[in-house]
Amino acid sequence: MGDENPIHTLGDFSKPTHEGYRNVIELPKGNNVVPLQSNTIWLVQNGCSFHGLWSEDPNQHLKDFLKLVDSPDLDVTNKERTCLRLFQFSLLDQASNWLEHLLARSISTWEDLTNRFLAQFFLPGMTAKLHNDILMFRQHQGESLYEAWTRFKYLL
Repeated sequence: MGDENPIHTLGDFSKPTHEGYRNVIELPKGNNVVPLQSNTIWLVQNGCSFHGLWSEDPNQHLKDFLKLVDSPDLDVTNKERTCLRLFQFSLLDQASNWLEHLLARSISTWEDLTNRFLAQFFLPGMTAKLHNDILMFRQHQGESLYEAWTRFKYLL
């Protein structure tokens, strides 16, 4: 029988290891798994990347990402699984670091991923500003009703 609690030296703990590297996203079970092609990943990375900067709009990133996933170029037999698989490739820099530091297998649905993403990157100050802009909305001098209504719908 092997020793259940082997003695480790400090040198053992300083060696690099691959243990503990697991994906944050646990994909739902599915029979119709479509392999991701490198050009699809490239399209996501270059078509709608999100860095996690305060100047970026996380809602717009989600809209752009979903437009890309809904494009006819992708075979989306299981949309949720495809979104979960591809979303990590749309994140760069701070946003990618945020995802990597979540607990392993802590995300299992698209709704959970988007809720956590928005909670992290849609800052409270942004919410307060949008709320204030909607409450204090006024038609500008010389602006047509149509232009004002379009601007108002954009705020919503």
